[in-house]
Amino acid sequence: MARLSEIVKVDSKGRITIPQAVREALGVEPGMLMALIADFDKREIIVSPIAAKPEVVYEFDLNLVDKPGSLATVTNVLAKHKADIIASRCASIARGEEASCTLIVDMSMSDVDAETIRKELEDLEVVIQVRMRKFETRY
Repeated sequence: MARLSEIVKVDSKGRITIPQAVREALGVEPGMLMALIADFDKREIIVSPIAAKPEVVYEFDLNLVDKPGSLATVTNVLAKHKADIIASRCASIARGEEASCTLIVDMSMSDVDAETIRKELEDLEVVIQVRMRKFETRY
C-alpha cells in the first residue's frame, strides 16, 4: 500500500492546504468535492475525494456486531439497491463484540429511498443501531 505522510498547518479560517504530491496521487483537482468524516473520540478526520457530484447524499452511521462478514452484509444491502458508497470509516469498538461504521452514500441511482434502506439495515441480524442523515448539497 502506497502512503504519504505530511504535516500541514491550519490557517486562520480553519483551512488546510493539501500538499501537491498528495493531490496528484489522489487526483484531487480544484472544485472537487471532499467527504469529511470526523471521529471525535479518536480526534481524527478522514478526508476522501469524491469524483462526481452526487445529487442525493446520506450518511449512515451504524453500530454492528463485530464479527467476520458484518460489513459485507451491510454493503450487500446498499449494492442491491444501487446505493453508492463514496466514503467510509469503520473501526472495532470492542473486538469481537461491537464495531462502528460511517458510510457516506450517493443515493441518486438507488431504486429505493434512504428510509427503505435504513429499515432494511435495521432488520439485519448484525446491525445494532442505525442513524441516518441527509446532506444538503451546496455546489
